[in-house]
Amino acid sequence: MTTICLIRHGETDWNAQRRIQGRTDIPLNEKGIQQARECRDFLKNSEWDVIITSPLNRAKQTAEIINEALNIDVIEMDDFIEKSFGDVEGMTLQERRSAYPDRNYPNQEDDESFSSRIQKGIEKIQEKYEHGKVILVAHGAVISTLLAILSDGKIGTGKTRLGNACISNIHFHEGMWLIKDYNQISHLSN
Repeated sequence: MTTICLIRHGETDWNAQRRIQGRTDIPLNEKGIQQARECRDFLKNSEWDVIITSPLNRAKQTAEIINEALNIDVIEMDDFIEKSFGDVEGMTLQERRSAYPDRNYPNQEDDESFSSRIQKGIEKIQEKYEHGKVILVAHGAVISTLLAILSDGKIGTGKTRLGNACISNIHFHEGMWLIKDYNQISHLSN
């Protein structure tokens, strides 16, 4: 059985300001670094085979801090880079609603391609780490989309707001991915 612990990266200044980040490469802020340390401390007494991370700095920083306690391989996978939100990256929700009330954001990655990319990434993990225990550090839209796919739309995109540094767990059992839990934040101090 393949197990994946999905971790959303720690907070950035743009998260705190509620600006959409997408592919804009914003680093963790002090709170985000603390959140990553709390993930590290929560995971340090469990066994993991590998950490896979998005190539964006906020995810890589979170993965590197977690790995201070685990000392395992960290592998970047482009499959799990955040969705490109095109022209609205850097905007607040109010700015987006004012500029694009129809939510049709110019130059964004289309949902079908985004979803397909994530599914292919999960398939690669299942093939390479069959029966393995994998930590996957990624982004809010990536994890939400994956949860929506696996739950047939019951949770995830449009229904579940994932906190920074939250933990969700999925596993591959009898030919299908199952969600064990999601948006766990009990390891975080605030």
